[in-house]
Amino acid sequence: QVQLVESGGGLVRAGGSLRLSCAASGRTANTYRMGWFRQAPGKEREFVSSITWTGNTYYADSVKGRFTISRDNAKNMVLLQMNSLKPEDTAVYYCAADLRGTTWGTWGQGTQVTVSS
Repeated sequence: QVQLVESGGGLVRAGGSLRLSCAASGRTANTYRMGWFRQAPGKEREFVSSITWTGNTYYADSVKGRFTISRDNAKNMVLLQMNSLKPEDTAVYYCAADLRGTTWGTWGQGTQVTVSS
């Protein structure tokens, strides 16, 4: 079992920055990949970014060049640095884990990010 807890959300003005953290506990050894998703009101949850245990990173086109994902394996944490935030980035952000490379099967409770114009 793996548990995920997100933190770092909040209210920021457009153009500002936030850093989200995801702390993983439990059987985290060699988790294949970790990622971030988001869900805005009235919209479906969408992929934001992911990082594999080897350090390969992936980004949605909408955040490429503005967001950076990183992973601290020693601390079992995944970070999402979000710069140049836009009002359309407003959403609940969820941390997720894919333990074996098959499915995003573990989710955190989410953290709210609100970007004002």
